[in-house]
Amino acid sequence: MPEDLSKLEKTLKIKFKNKELLRQALVHRSYLNENPSFALPHNERLEFLGDAVLELAVTEYLYQNYPNPEGELTNFRASLVNSIMMAKIARNFELEKYLLMSKGETKDIGRARQCLIANAIEAVIGAIYLDRGYKTAKKFVEKNITKELPDILEQKLYEDPKSRFQEESQERAGITPTYKALKEWGPDHDKHFIVGVYLEKDLIAQGEGRSKQDAQREAAQEALKAKGWNK
Repeated sequence: MPEDLSKLEKTLKIKFKNKELLRQALVHRSYLNENPSFALPHNERLEFLGDAVLELAVTEYLYQNYPNPEGELTNFRASLVNSIMMAKIARNFELEKYLLMSKGETKDIGRARQCLIANAIEAVIGAIYLDRGYKTAKKFVEKNITKELPDILEQKLYEDPKSRFQEESQERAGITPTYKALKEWGPDHDKHFIVGVYLEKDLIAQGEGRSKQDAQREAAQEALKAKGWNK
């Protein structure tokens, strides 16, 4: 490992009974392509589990603490569990320096890297769940992720960015934005999409997600930033 996992445990404030679970959460598929004899599998199954644990913990927190209608709670949740937020949380823990990935992935510092580290923090949540149970995983989510909600609410980041960008585009430029899938990859159970948002023929921004809808939302959010149209 590039770094001692005990340092990461201190940063996470969680002591693992089975440290191999934490180690596995940090193994990207590409690393095994270059190191086929490595003892552990990649982190995609843990990511799959962690994604479900994260969504349940956030949903439970919102249900218990916010009396808002279901549609608003759905938007609140989406703003907490998207890849941009997950990458931010991962960077708070400096998770990137613990990741095992191929030399090619190490050189990529763009949008694909953001997705990779976002997936890794979900895998870590899956590892926490398996090692310490739901109660500890839920506490971790509430301490490190749902704490971002007050800022999200204050800045109205939960509002649907596609609707906001369309309103701003029509009002400011008289143009309705269009979206185009630029790239997709991965098996059916773990698809990833990159989508571009355009004003006529001009590519304004790109977004990435596990569905075209998620990628469009992120593209719209990035386009609002690029245009300086955030309210």
